[in-house]
Amino acid sequence: MRTIPHRRMTPSNDAAAKPYDGCALIADPIHDYVFFTVPLDSPDASERTEKDLIDSAWVQRLRYIYQLQSARWVYPSAEHSRFVHSVGTMHVAGRFARHLHPFLKEAAPDCPSINFVEEFLRVTALVHDIGHGPFCHFFDDNFLAAYHLTHERIGQIIIRDHLGPTIRKIRRSPSGPFAKGEELDPAQIAHIILKEKGKDNSRLPRWLTYLQPVISGSYTADNLDYVLRDSYMCGVAVGPVDLDRLIHYTMLTKQGFTIHKTGLPALQMFLTTRMYLYSNVYYHRTTRAIDIHLRDIFGDSMRLLFPYDPRRRMDRYLDLTDWSLLEEVRTWRSSRHRNRRRLAAEWARILGRDVKWKMAYSTVLKEKGQERGLDFPSHTHFEQLITKELPASRQRIAFRVDMAPLDPRPDPKDLSSKPLFVYDPGTKGVSREPLEEFLDLLPTRLVQFRIYALDHEHDADLSRAAASVLNRTPSSSPTNV
Repeated sequence: MRTIPHRRMTPSNDAAAKPYDGCALIADPIHDYVFFTVPLDSPDASERTEKDLIDSAWVQRLRYIYQLQSARWVYPSAEHSRFVHSVGTMHVAGRFARHLHPFLKEAAPDCPSINFVEEFLRVTALVHDIGHGPFCHFFDDNFLAAYHLTHERIGQIIIRDHLGPTIRKIRRSPSGPFAKGEELDPAQIAHIILKEKGKDNSRLPRWLTYLQPVISGSYTADNLDYVLRDSYMCGVAVGPVDLDRLIHYTMLTKQGFTIHKTGLPALQMFLTTRMYLYSNVYYHRTTRAIDIHLRDIFGDSMRLLFPYDPRRRMDRYLDLTDWSLLEEVRTWRSSRHRNRRRLAAEWARILGRDVKWKMAYSTVLKEKGQERGLDFPSHTHFEQLITKELPASRQRIAFRVDMAPLDPRPDPKDLSSKPLFVYDPGTKGVSREPLEEFLDLLPTRLVQFRIYALDHEHDADLSRAAASVLNRTPSSSPTNV
């Protein structure tokens, strides 16, 4: 049975104290109910609310971008969108804000009011994926990269130039109004959504650097929502993710974002569950096979669909979604142009789930040596080496190497990002050492290494060649299921 979560009121403010004025509910299968702000019964014409932001064309656009890109063709129930994930992330970020504010006040006494901090993190979380294009991260790698862009860079433009006027006029969180003179800054929100190691935070106020890991850290409002949501929507049985416990045992200390030592088992469960989802959903063998097929046709398709630098045609980017792309390519089958008909035939195979590439070999590469972040050779380099190891009569076999990287744990030694600290109640100390010992229970960086071919005829030859290149014996278990 669902229960409505408690919403703190501000008794000194008559409007905010009314239990149904200025707030509404969204029913959600993961978080039960999500509060969001709406205009008051006696509205201020100059005020904007979360409803205005949610109803904006840019946020509504996320309804037409699937959360799981190719994986939804493997897990049929995973039809959820970036929109519902963004709303869920907003909710989790707000919970973090209210819990962390007393710690923030002690670490940074000049921090803003609790309602402002709550709304800052909620709005940032709501728009963190606003720049995504069709097929999400695949789109980053196979289209935006050509312009030296990511969805986060595009998101910064949308936040500053298109959503900024609305964001600046938001004056309260679901818990109540901001303190006098407080105003959300779209530039700060745009800066925080960029998950880039070593980025310059020198212009950010100190209180904001403490909160940045809620958006881009080891465990965040983002990944806590998508692990819970994606596993539920896929119907995948995973280990428990104790969201309440993780939030409860998170704190801010002078050193930074900190987890109480008692909360480490909950963190371990979360990281293990996240790793399982990557291995079995996001990097499922069929998901990756579909992505290989998509890469063969995506560039040619996008040159016809959207031959622009997105920064110069944001009006057209607004309409570029999974839905618009898929509906357009369907029309190409009756085109007068041979290239469009060719592409339409390949898209028809993908949409009909006629999987072109079959897995011939699979193994896991583990990072070697003491240095974390060590780069493996590229997939094209491995393809060249494997081709040389094949018998001469087989060296014209069409095959692809696919390498799906997975970093299942935070690196306590990585000082280029925001490190996670541990509070030890026994010693009253805060350091990274307990985390380093604890993380020994989890694997270091892994790469899911697979070979795909057009059929299973040459699986044995490809497996032997791959094993020779990788200096290991092929598994005795079948690899082509």
